Amino acid sequence: MSETAGDGVHVIFVCLGNICRSPMAERVARARAEAEGLEGVRFTSAGVSSEESGNPIDPRARTVLAAHGYSTQGHRAHQITASDLASADLVIGLEPFHLERMRRLAPDADHLHLLTEFDPEAEPGSGIDDPWYGGPEGFEGTLSAIEAAMPGVLARVRELQRR
Repeated sequence: MSETAGDGVHVIFVCLGNICRSPMAERVARARAEAEGLEGVRFTSAGVSSEESGNPIDPRARTVLAAHGYSTQGHRAHQITASDLASADLVIGLEPFHLERMRRLAPDADHLHLLTEFDPEAEPGSGIDDPWYGGPEGFEGTLSAIEAAMPGVLARVRELQRR
């Protein structure tokens, strides 16, 4: 994971390799939470695959994040584990496929959601396509989709904090 363990609500964003979408979502969430004064929450990210484990954020994702004022430091790709799932309060996949893979690790988990569930304008059941296969414009689109869902994510975090 990208950050050390701490108290409070733990949110994990999950994509395929943990080098594009999920670390982008993690960084947007951290920045938005900080801007809103939301404390007591830890955002991390992981992938359902091990093929990128240990790698930094994709250079194209880093460029887009930096251009929009988000941090890009300190990331190393990590494969999600059953233990990670058990320790999290909210796990957010970027595509339905990611949720399917995580349900294999934790069949009874009831805290797995798609990021697009938190965007009222998104098509129900849709995911955010992997920008890795395209050019820089795909990363801009990914960032826009992540930012659109973030108010809903932070609202859910606040709900979890009240419990």
